[in-house]
Amino acid sequence: MCGRYASARKRQDLLEEFRIDRDRVTDDLEPDYNVAPTKPVYAVLTRSRSGPGESAGPGDRGSTGAAAADVARELRVVRWGLVPFWAKDPAIGSRMINARVETVDAKPAFRRAFAKRRCLLPADGFYEWLKVEQAGKVHKQPYYIHRADGGGLAFAGLYELWRDKSVPDDHPRAWLWTTVIITTSAEDEVGRIHDRMPMVVDPARWGDWLDPASNDSAHVHALLAPAAASGLASYPVGTDVNYVRNNGPGLIEPLAGDPARLA
Repeated sequence: MCGRYASARKRQDLLEEFRIDRDRVTDDLEPDYNVAPTKPVYAVLTRSRSGPGESAGPGDRGSTGAAAADVARELRVVRWGLVPFWAKDPAIGSRMINARVETVDAKPAFRRAFAKRRCLLPADGFYEWLKVEQAGKVHKQPYYIHRADGGGLAFAGLYELWRDKSVPDDHPRAWLWTTVIITTSAEDEVGRIHDRMPMVVDPARWGDWLDPASNDSAHVHALLAPAAASGLASYPVGTDVNYVRNNGPGLIEPLAGDPARLA
């Protein structure tokens, strides 16, 4: 499972790192060290300018001069917690934060998005909780998991558009953009903490993963295997991350010692 992560890289850095053609972000997001469900997050995706939910505006500007092309790689802001297009109430999104890779192409909520609406979610690292016994009591100790070399991560995600029929077509909130993180079984460094982890897509596979024309389920699944668990490191952090109201780089500061060995 992935219920919290950190995403602090600046918009301009993401435009360069992911080679964005069309910047659809109108307002920069603040660095977030405690990304939680229903929060706005950056997403990288490839789509047509003329697709549903599109509108020309100040966010439609290219970072590499390719904005005139109809189909291009975009940077957008979406909400974490996928709302299926058929949902009657967008509140369902708060429960749709993860999709298991083993069943993502079969679940009604994710099946259509897996076929043609895949995205990457930039992250610096993510949190998982380990059950630790101390003084006869069991508590959950948060760990921060990140690339050992200090680089960023790109989670495999899906996105969906939900039409709010209570407002007209030209209303700014006519379309709600949402996302879900695909998870896989955890091994190596992550597996000792939790049995699930976000699926990380290798940069060499970004283009294929984002290609909306690639809709063969077997081929798309192949892009997600094996899970990129190697090269990750982890360390315990303070329990401030347990509360969404807390934020800032202090959340990823390591604790002295390993609580898992204190029992």
